[in-house]
Amino acid sequence: MVNLNRSNDTSNDSMGAVRIKVKLTNAIDEALVSRGMLNPNMLRVCETEALIDTGAVRTVLPILIVEQLGLRIRGQQIAQYANGMEESIGVMEPVIIELEGRETTEATLVTGNTVLIGQTVLETLDLLVDCKNQRLVPNPEHPNYPVLRI
Repeated sequence: MVNLNRSNDTSNDSMGAVRIKVKLTNAIDEALVSRGMLNPNMLRVCETEALIDTGAVRTVLPILIVEQLGLRIRGQQIAQYANGMEESIGVMEPVIIELEGRETTEATLVTGNTVLIGQTVLETLDLLVDCKNQRLVPNPEHPNYPVLRI
């Protein structure tokens, strides 16, 4: 189950919301380019602003970004919103997520109108949220590169 904590985006601004620039790349396109099967000019990429949502587990993309990246829905997953409501939402093909000089690949969810970065990306990239200064910071134990805990 996924908690999508965004019932009122405007309230986040007054509560130390962390917004960052993120680069999103269609991971299937990237794989085809690297194999010489797709012209690099056809690689679908989107640079936009994202809200770091520590209440969300997974990353969420709005349908307009999904369409721009040419992603398809691979399946459905039950998501739970902050107000307790549950809904079946689409799980997308993989996306390369780049932020703060680090990148990971993740199957994202599609709903809403804001790019939300959830806990799985933060954990994978070994980034911490500095709410006071409204930014992301590398884990002080690994400031130069992400380390995955297994």
